[in-house]
Amino acid sequence: MWRDILSGALIVVGLLIISLSVYGMLMMPDIYTSIHAASKAAILGLMPFLLAAMLTGNPAMITRALLIAVFLILTTPISAHIIGQAAYLTHEPMETEGAINESGQELSAASAAAKAGD
Repeated sequence: MWRDILSGALIVVGLLIISLSVYGMLMMPDIYTSIHAASKAAILGLMPFLLAAMLTGNPAMITRALLIAVFLILTTPISAHIIGQAAYLTHEPMETEGAINESGQELSAASAAAKAGD
């Protein structure tokens, strides 16, 4: 009885987190902040679902959920980094207000076109 209630609550929490992160991905002004919201959805949004699956008590389900959690924890930051690096290498501009580029390179489209013309 208590497992069903807790599982339902975890599923609702996971759905809320994923819904908010999708809203964040759509509302963020540039790719750099959007991938931040997407990576949070992958980790924080799916973990409640995996915990709910683990509450079944089935050893096979617990093992699968743990393996999925480990896989997500290991691969989500790497994939977010690769997407951010690809955006950086294609000179995707930072459009977030107050964003500071500490790389020493200009990321605006105008500077990329000027460098291409040199």
